[in-house]
Amino acid sequence: MINQLWRIGPMPEKSENMQIEKFIVSETASIIEVMQSIEQNGRGIVFVCDENKKILAAVSDGDIRRYILKNGQLSNPISEIANYDCIYLHVGQEDKAPGLMKQKGITCIPVVDENDVFCDMLFLLKKEGAPKEQINVPVVIMAGGKGTRLKPYTDILPKPLIPIGHQTITEHIMDRFSKFGCNSFYVIVNYMKGFIKAYFAEHDAGKEISFVDETEFLGTGGGLKLLQGKMKETFFMSNCDILIDADYAEAYHYHKEQKNLLTLVCVQKEYVIPYGVMEVSGEGQITGLKEKPKIPVNANTGMYIIEPKLIDMIPDNTHLDITDIIEMCLEKGERVGAYLISDEQWMDMGQMSELQKMKEKLGFE
Repeated sequence: MINQLWRIGPMPEKSENMQIEKFIVSETASIIEVMQSIEQNGRGIVFVCDENKKILAAVSDGDIRRYILKNGQLSNPISEIANYDCIYLHVGQEDKAPGLMKQKGITCIPVVDENDVFCDMLFLLKKEGAPKEQINVPVVIMAGGKGTRLKPYTDILPKPLIPIGHQTITEHIMDRFSKFGCNSFYVIVNYMKGFIKAYFAEHDAGKEISFVDETEFLGTGGGLKLLQGKMKETFFMSNCDILIDADYAEAYHYHKEQKNLLTLVCVQKEYVIPYGVMEVSGEGQITGLKEKPKIPVNANTGMYIIEPKLIDMIPDNTHLDITDIIEMCLEKGERVGAYLISDEQWMDMGQMSELQKMKEKLGFE
């Protein structure tokens, strides 16, 4: 059992004291504002405090994810979903933290001073490379496209072999799955498939890789049909131009608990309307306005969790995009879910500008 603690504050220097501020939100903050605070502190949690920094409640990224999936409004105040039965310790009680964290199934506890003012935080210290839950689920990688948005690179090299540092993008994808015990890969290939097969024949990835040839460009759905009879259990599917840094085991369990046929891994994005937007009544009168409002949307990342039954529903030799598959499932009354991650957990190299951002984020530029 890892029971070491990591602490922030209270510190004498103002720059260090500001760390505590990253974990504090007001009771009137909107849910979208709290999402931004959680993303900035990178710890998956914030605490609702009054003007004197006394802790009122706690909010985790999981609380927000569940709220969004119930179609909650992101403009609503965080008080709607905050946990007001919040656990904390007083200064001098820090030695109780490991046992209390284990008992309550939590990974952090705030510390308050003699005036009940938030002054410190204790986290379970996870060792680098700490073992992940091993779910041993097969993975399908869609690697048959032409990658036209990455020209001229893809005139010479197929997108699945584009290097990100010392590895190809496909190897980065596989490595992330391997951390969760997923080492069985089905790679659907088409464009420049000889290059892809030759590369992996010469570079032992230490994984079980099966190539599935797509003779025509069938889209994500049509390509998935080629796996009929091969997939006997729940599996992941990933595009070959994305990297997801999330808990794959948690996403898998969420999919199973929801009894979904298909689960999309989605990311919460905000798009700014570059105009002043008017609110107009039925009588044509302006009742309000919003200057350059931010519109939240749940965007598809390109990673999915799928039940084998879905493959049987796909017609043979038919070009189908993932949107066609989703619509088909909904028309048949099947359960299609969304597992939400933060924007920081998703990297997409589908375009040249995004490829550069991915390299920079991974420290290769």
